[in-house]
Amino acid sequence: MAETRIERDSMGELAVPVNALYGAQTQRAVDNFAISGRAMPLSFIRALLKIKKAAAQANAELNCLSADMADAIAASCDELLNDAHLLNHFPVDVFQTGSGTSSNMNANEVIANLASKRLGSVVGANDHVNFGQSSNDVIPTAIHVSAVLELKNHLIPALEHLASVIEVKARSLSAYCKTGRTHLMDAMPVTLEQVLEGWSVQIKQNVARLRNAQMQMAGLPQGGTAVGTGINTEPEFADRFCAQLSQTAGVAFRRGDNFFALIGGQDNAVALSGQLKTTAVSLMKIANDLRWMNSGPLSGLGEISLQALQPGSSIMPGKVNPVIPEAVAMVAAQVMGNDATIAVAGQSGNFELNVMLPVIAANLLDSISLLSNAATALADKAIADFTVNDARLKESLAANPILVTALNPIIGYAKAAEIAKLAYKEGRPIIDVAEEQTDISRAELEQLLDPIKLTKGGI
Repeated sequence: MAETRIERDSMGELAVPVNALYGAQTQRAVDNFAISGRAMPLSFIRALLKIKKAAAQANAELNCLSADMADAIAASCDELLNDAHLLNHFPVDVFQTGSGTSSNMNANEVIANLASKRLGSVVGANDHVNFGQSSNDVIPTAIHVSAVLELKNHLIPALEHLASVIEVKARSLSAYCKTGRTHLMDAMPVTLEQVLEGWSVQIKQNVARLRNAQMQMAGLPQGGTAVGTGINTEPEFADRFCAQLSQTAGVAFRRGDNFFALIGGQDNAVALSGQLKTTAVSLMKIANDLRWMNSGPLSGLGEISLQALQPGSSIMPGKVNPVIPEAVAMVAAQVMGNDATIAVAGQSGNFELNVMLPVIAANLLDSISLLSNAATALADKAIADFTVNDARLKESLAANPILVTALNPIIGYAKAAEIAKLAYKEGRPIIDVAEEQTDISRAELEQLLDPIKLTKGGI
């Protein structure tokens, strides 16, 4: 059996692994919540440590902690933030007490252990590291801080990179015209540049929406303590805390407008998750367009060829599949599922506290991480280097009877429909049928039915 030591908390004594930095309350959580084997996300734990550091520094400014003790706490937080094996010290399962108290105490105990050694005297997990705080404001604050930092440092840059790659690719495809499709059926022509420009705008709109959500999440509940009243903390603590955290994190955080709303509910996290779901919808649309355009290559559309990244079948030699768009589509499905979980969890704001905070944190951060990686892969391994099968595009356009739409102002809808149906029936190019069925010359028809001209709108 592993060696243990005896730790004590308000409920009594408990054996803890001898080398563990945490104490009795963390061990109780490990014993009680052997549910998923999933620890809280690394980004959440890192945010929690930044919060504890900022809280100690703010309390020192307010003379609630000695400068030496605050320095020891802050230095211990920095030590943990630089620990490559940080999660070894934070074993509490995602599916734990709904307030996240176990994770808060896990952090308090680990920091207190290190700070006590550093200071040479006892630093209390509750009385010092957690001074002026409650799990009820710390954990919602950690959700906000971790989400803001992950958006700023990962997802928004990844989406901006994707939009940029799409735009560069679009400019290189302005000369390529393809059959447009509505209802998956042939429609009027579009250029590949126009198609990709549409994708780019979708991504940029998602970035704008995420920035707005990020601004909302930058308002923090820290300082509300147990129920939002701020019991057991200095009135100035919230503002001092935000100033310290902003300096440490490199992001402008502010005191929340209303602690009761931010502790009793998780509407901002639910709203952010909704925007992440919208981003997932956009990525899935782009991924599916790429899959359709790449389909075949002989029996499908075959309009483009995605980069061949790996063999596509264990039984069919030579088969290559659109693996990156498929992976992105699965990410999108997962994010949509995460959003459903967060929506249900957001409803669990029972009076003065939401009691599904850990699962909100885990799913929100999972969505941000998945979308960040998926956007980068889509940009670099699917969009940047696909090639265009120009001969296939031209073949499809030449046989597209819907081009007759351009003749509506001249011959009327009914006559145009008659020509289109005949072209479909006989499998002939629309220009040949139109020449036979109208008085318009071949030269004029070539001009009227020029696919590139038809992508520019107008009559």
